[in-house]
Amino acid sequence: MTNFAAVSERAFASALVAMTDEGLFELMAELEIRSEALDRLSPSDTVFAQIVLAESAIERRFPGRMLKPYREWQARRIRRDRS
Repeated sequence: MTNFAAVSERAFASALVAMTDEGLFELMAELEIRSEALDRLSPSDTVFAQIVLAESAIERRFPGRMLKPYREWQARRIRRDRS
């Protein structure tokens, strides 16, 4: 996966638009893991900004569903991993 830590927010947001749903969801899961590893998350953190941008991309892609498609993807992935 691309290292997005070194890119601007604009480039990151543009990359999100080009991603497949699967790629976007995988990135969101990775960002959540990275955020949990931090002591505190603040609006000035790159990870925080990337999470906000990824959430916005998901919500634009699935209007009116908020993050439900992402949560459904997570549940399918957990079920698949347990099988």
